[in-house]
Amino acid sequence: MSNILLSLAGYLTVSIEPLPPVVIGDTVTLKCNFQTDGNLREIVWFRVFEGGSAKQKIFTYDAMYNTSYSHMEDHRKREDLVYQSTVRLPEVQMEDDGLYECHVGIYDRSSRDKVILASGSIILTIIVPPKSISVVAANSPAPFSRYEAQNFTLVCIVTGAKPAPMVYFKRDGELIDVVPTAQSSSSVGDQSKSTSQEKSRVSQAGLWSSQVLTSRDLDDTKLQKSLSLLEQEGKLARLGQDGPKQGWDQRTELDPEPTTELIPETVVSREFPRWVQSSDPLYYFKQQQQASGDGTMEVRAMLTWSLNPQLDNEALFSCEVNHPALSMPMQAEVTLAAPRGPKLSMNPSKAKVGDTVRITVQGFQLGPSSEVFPEPMFTWTKVGGHLLDGSEQHDGRELVLERVPAELNGSMFRCTAQNPLGSTDTHTRLIVFETMFNISSPNLFNIE
Repeated sequence: MSNILLSLAGYLTVSIEPLPPVVIGDTVTLKCNFQTDGNLREIVWFRVFEGGSAKQKIFTYDAMYNTSYSHMEDHRKREDLVYQSTVRLPEVQMEDDGLYECHVGIYDRSSRDKVILASGSIILTIIVPPKSISVVAANSPAPFSRYEAQNFTLVCIVTGAKPAPMVYFKRDGELIDVVPTAQSSSSVGDQSKSTSQEKSRVSQAGLWSSQVLTSRDLDDTKLQKSLSLLEQEGKLARLGQDGPKQGWDQRTELDPEPTTELIPETVVSREFPRWVQSSDPLYYFKQQQQASGDGTMEVRAMLTWSLNPQLDNEALFSCEVNHPALSMPMQAEVTLAAPRGPKLSMNPSKAKVGDTVRITVQGFQLGPSSEVFPEPMFTWTKVGGHLLDGSEQHDGRELVLERVPAELNGSMFRCTAQNPLGSTDTHTRLIVFETMFNISSPNLFNIE
């Protein structure tokens, strides 16, 4: 922003060279250019606070007490004086962000005691690259279900950035084509709605994590197969009570025959009900941001789709961030993996009657990749009976057996590890040794 003063007493133009956003920690130089045909009186730089109600003087040049022009550049052009005053701000921080003003004063030609003033201003914008980026699974840990499809959500958390960065997801290195969604999801829909309503729900971006996201290329036949067992049984029962639904072959009053409607036989596997899983699912994207106390932003980007354990297991998902303070994208990666073969350890390895035994999950037999993502659930059970405390199962990474009795010798314990991609069991047997007495002790026998 510049200010031009033109009068019979002389003229003065002041402007500050524009600056792009400056990365925190860099050194910046503010440049104030001014041109006049009068005599210079003073130059003052201000830092402006509180919307202009407060100013802090950061540099002053007084021509009355300074004869050296080493800090300024000047040359003559058509008997006019052209100056450039600079202020250097080393290693700028967040508190340096804001408005700066350059004020210049010249002497009035008609009156030596009168000073003519003009000013220019600039807003210095400090940008901060993200401090951290991570990917987590929403609603984790969560169980595996082989009976119904379920939504899965990855959450990318980016902290410490100013301004908010642009976040996007990739799968196996390829950019994911996402469907933007509303900021808040609606209430959970009725899972027993008709096929046409289910189609319309797929096209609504506002439905977030409460319903299964169906593929864009589903036809009516596939959708009918995707209905759960209860839905199919419920529709067959309602058909005889409420009459045929809209979309079925309807008969008018003029054509009452036939009086009964033929219903095709439906074969449903009760052990493994089917559901639709597409190899090209719809990915729904939502981003939320919140200001932190230090002036930076925290961004949470969410990617939701209908999980297909067969195709999504061992898929590599990455969250990448573009930001003007970064020379290259910042990223975090996770590989979806079902748990396989939990490694169990028992302490002590040779338990005696009365000992406290701890059985702990140490890791998984996953080959090159030893991590399981998302975080699995661990459930402990005793084969053929209840646990020592009388409960049917125990949740957690560790099972603690307090003061094991001799009756627990030979008991088999099962550890079930599961996440939305799969489930696996591992068994271990507890061997309890009896306490041996020292027969040489004279206290054991009293011989007359």
